[in-house]
Amino acid sequence: MSHDRAGGAGKLAGQLSLKDRQALLKGLMRERRGAGDRDDRIPRRTLSGPLPLSFAQQRLWVVDRLEPGSPAYNMPYALRLVGALDLAALRAGLDTLVRRHETLRTTFAQHDGVPVQVVHPPAPVALPLVDLRGAPDATGRAERLAAQEARRPFDLERGPLLRSILLRLGDEDHVLLFTLHHIVSDGWSRGVLVREISALYGALSRGEEPGLPELPVQYADYAVWQRRWLSGATLEAQIGYWKEKLGGAPPLLEIPTDRPRLAGQSPEQASHTFDLSPELSQGLRALAQAEGTTLFMTVLAAWQVLLGRYAGQDDVVVGTAVAGRNRPETAGLIGFFVNLLSMRADLAGDPTWIRLLGQVRETALGAYDHQEIPFERLVEELGAERSLTHAPIFQVAFALNRSGTEGQLSLGDLELRPFGGGGGAAKFDLELAVAEEGETFGAVLAYRPALFDEATIVRLAGHLETVLEAMVADPQRRLSELALVRGAERVQLLEGWNATAAGFPAGTVHELFHAQ
Repeated sequence: MSHDRAGGAGKLAGQLSLKDRQALLKGLMRERRGAGDRDDRIPRRTLSGPLPLSFAQQRLWVVDRLEPGSPAYNMPYALRLVGALDLAALRAGLDTLVRRHETLRTTFAQHDGVPVQVVHPPAPVALPLVDLRGAPDATGRAERLAAQEARRPFDLERGPLLRSILLRLGDEDHVLLFTLHHIVSDGWSRGVLVREISALYGALSRGEEPGLPELPVQYADYAVWQRRWLSGATLEAQIGYWKEKLGGAPPLLEIPTDRPRLAGQSPEQASHTFDLSPELSQGLRALAQAEGTTLFMTVLAAWQVLLGRYAGQDDVVVGTAVAGRNRPETAGLIGFFVNLLSMRADLAGDPTWIRLLGQVRETALGAYDHQEIPFERLVEELGAERSLTHAPIFQVAFALNRSGTEGQLSLGDLELRPFGGGGGAAKFDLELAVAEEGETFGAVLAYRPALFDEATIVRLAGHLETVLEAMVADPQRRLSELALVRGAERVQLLEGWNATAAGFPAGTVHELFHAQ
């Protein structure tokens, strides 16, 4: 697609509603990719020997070899079930779910030095029941157990890689804990799991036969197909694009930390939650519409500017996750499809906000257009340094999320809603997630307490709001005109810490010495 045509589409997008604009941008991405390579279906495997890992699985297998038992890629999910629970239906539903999805009964071994998938026959799923009725502060105890379970390590070779535990707080009050390893699951998969276990439980509790449609393929079919499809000219085109885009990028974003990076630091993750004002939220929507960008691109530009200012760098790479389910057969599967894309921003030359937004838009569209190359393969091709102190290529991530509807799900006659307490481990130094919550945006800034103090993160969040407000207020201004420090912080910095005047007694030096 020519530059003129892309620019015309961008101007048109600015005149459309948010929903229509996003549909237009998706259409542009499909056009760039071309129609020919999306029509082939993923076949069921005919391979009878060892099953290969997908490229994404291979990345996590390597990570597990570097840090065996690390909880960094545990995926905990806790649900509170309120109402009369049919335990037999729940157990039968879990058994059916695991029988239906091969990946939930898969482990990983080595064959001739190469990692392979091992799909095991269906078997009853363990569902230990922990009775907390009568325990003091049963909810608090459940939260602590959920947190412990979320960090319990997996053995990829022995499995199982799905763990389920049921906590009984009262006769009609339970907490169901799921923990999966990321190598067999992702965020999309969690939605599939909850929807299907809800449907299975509902049918079984009514004495009906579950009516879920047959899955067209299994995850191992996808892995076999991916290895065959992503090769030759297709692979070279993907790799060539990323080599051009990421060549010479700095290996580390040098953000000042409160503590030095050390191998073996705690993977614990903490988070700071904050909201953007309705006025700022509306301003971001208006700016995105005017400039033909999505909200993701708009907030990403501000985030990259802030990170560059903190690190003193004009070259900033931020990572983002994409679902990686570009073919219809994968939509209903539980498995690890998500991929990581690298968004690189060039802040040199003191551009205006508008110019930067245009650059970020083109970078994002190009990245989506070349999202097939697995991140792990990209790391290898770029020769990126592997370190136990920081992630390769990028150490900071960003996501724009949509408000979920999980709280509206049900399990038969049971009310089902998320349950707190199942924390996770940090995969990156910083992760910013922004979500639309009605008229406003809510944000969560996750970080490593091993590197950053809470006060530092709170200040960083405040500076992000400052950057967003400056961008919305006058997108024609240049980045050099951005002032991060304002209000009480500015007074403290310029006046409080510079109040160094001190009084001295009168007299000559020898008189003062004599007096002393």
